[in-house]
Amino acid sequence: MQNKIYIIVANKEENKHLNKITEYINNKYNVTPSIYQVSEILQKIPKHGLYLLYLNDNEIKNFFLHYINSDINIGILPNDNCPMCIKNYGISTNLLEAIDDTFNNELLSKIDLLKCNELITFNSITIGDMHGMNRINYDKKSKLEKVKIFFNNLIDIKYKSYTITTSKDTKIQTAASGITILEHTIVNEKSTISEYLSIHDGKLNAFVLAPTSLISYIWYLISIYFYQKITILSMPKSLGFIKSSKLDIVATKPMDYSLDGVNLSTKEISLEVLKDSINIYLGRKLEKYVRGNANSEDVKDTIKINSLPNEEVSSILIDGKLPLFAKASDDEFKDLFTNLRDSAKFSYTFLTLMILSTLLATTGLFANSAPVIIGAMILAPLMSPIISLSMGVIRADKFMLEHSIKTLIYGISMALLFSCIFTYFIPLNIITNEMQSRLSPNLLDLMVAIFSGIAGAYASSKENISKSLAGVAIAVALVPPLSVTGIGIGLMDFNIIYGSFLLFITNLVGITLSAALTFIVLGFSPVKRAKKGIFYTTIMMIIITIPLLFSFINMIEKNNYINQLESVDKIMIKDTYVDINILDINIKNNIVQLDIETISSKSLTYSDMEYIKVNLEKKINHAIVLKISPKVVLK
Repeated sequence: MQNKIYIIVANKEENKHLNKITEYINNKYNVTPSIYQVSEILQKIPKHGLYLLYLNDNEIKNFFLHYINSDINIGILPNDNCPMCIKNYGISTNLLEAIDDTFNNELLSKIDLLKCNELITFNSITIGDMHGMNRINYDKKSKLEKVKIFFNNLIDIKYKSYTITTSKDTKIQTAASGITILEHTIVNEKSTISEYLSIHDGKLNAFVLAPTSLISYIWYLISIYFYQKITILSMPKSLGFIKSSKLDIVATKPMDYSLDGVNLSTKEISLEVLKDSINIYLGRKLEKYVRGNANSEDVKDTIKINSLPNEEVSSILIDGKLPLFAKASDDEFKDLFTNLRDSAKFSYTFLTLMILSTLLATTGLFANSAPVIIGAMILAPLMSPIISLSMGVIRADKFMLEHSIKTLIYGISMALLFSCIFTYFIPLNIITNEMQSRLSPNLLDLMVAIFSGIAGAYASSKENISKSLAGVAIAVALVPPLSVTGIGIGLMDFNIIYGSFLLFITNLVGITLSAALTFIVLGFSPVKRAKKGIFYTTIMMIIITIPLLFSFINMIEKNNYINQLESVDKIMIKDTYVDINILDINIKNNIVQLDIETISSKSLTYSDMEYIKVNLEKKINHAIVLKISPKVVLK
């Protein structure tokens, strides 16, 4: 129980609630409080006791500033003029409840105070525009109004250059749209930050908004305006985060900022957290944050600024140009560019692996062995110069283009030569299923090439996942179609040469274009620079897509016929069932050739076969050329 209670007001005469307050305290707690005007108490040395502040926000801040690190205990009496203090410390808006809270020792806590240019801050400091992170009355707006706010923010982003210095003298030079500084947060359904930021850790929390691309900016706005929650551990990439006891922010031009809703302007902002500097009775809403935190250990500084723009990108953003995709960092670009230049060069190691993978693939194709062919895919080195080619396309890099094309020509020539020689000398003249499967490429094969190119470019750009290139090589299968082409040359079969080489070209162009676009998205080239290379590669893609489209249509049509014939497994001929197995369907020039196997107990006559043909034509409603492989089962 407090023996000495002081009620601090702005003006004794004008305060109509004083009698109600003193009477309630006297009756319930048997203590008669003393009443002082704030101007009187600020001139005196503070005494031990409980000081109940019935003041506005600015007067409370001024009181705190005078009595930092004193032994007095402070309670807040709610009124219409201190909304910031009520919100910040969870004070009950009911006057009598708030008085009861000031007599509840479980709510008494030493708390941190945040100073901004020697001014106490209750809620937050916002520099520039945080684009929705400091939403005011947002939840009360209609869906249409929320969408309108979203698009207004999308077209209205400006950057300034800032130098940020932490308590450990770490200097951060960056461009940002806005910076928000919080001492702590209270987690509720309206909070943008979904974690509790402590009131006892002696640290401030700064969020720096600096999207480096339009894509990352849109994702940030979606997170803020629609998802409406962000976490420290998984923040949008557009946000940087700094936790420190001090922070100095300097701008080259005056920066407009808001301190608890009051608009100010300056070139330098000095922020400092005064740890455990005031004894205050928090509201009952914050009781769970008081327990177990009053003696919390010191928290280390945290700096998460990897996503913030570097000096080069900052200059672009300050000029008002927000690129569609983020620019890769200098380190990322340097490492990748060096690796891809090396991959573009022809070497005897490349030649050796190319010959061995071709011989292995050709052997697997004749042996009709999928495992052997997969081994050849892993061994094949073609993926690396193709990825280098894609980078050369978007960077218009003459060295990379020339060397990667040269390497690919040598590799392709060796594959065709050795598979052709292998075919010429091997005493086999058969087309296996593994060969046949590479003779009719369609749009699905192009999609495989596109996805493989995306995966290849992404894996190449990330050192920690570069080992995934082997998996990409298996998916796209570059060497087997080349080997089939060489087999076609050895057999002098134009259909084999055309189908398999079309598949290889599909893979080559599909990977090159998709990998090039992926590198643009990852920020390794501006769209303007890549425009010419992308244009020519796209033209090649369109040309290749034409035969693939016809092949795909043919595949769909073939699939429809298969579905229609699925129910035909038996046909009754002269009181005897004949089993029907569909072996293959080929469609060319609107002619449907159907290969079937018949199983019966006696030989089929020509009229029986005609009968089967008529029944099958009725089933698919189309004339067919029927090829029958009859089997007779004797019992």
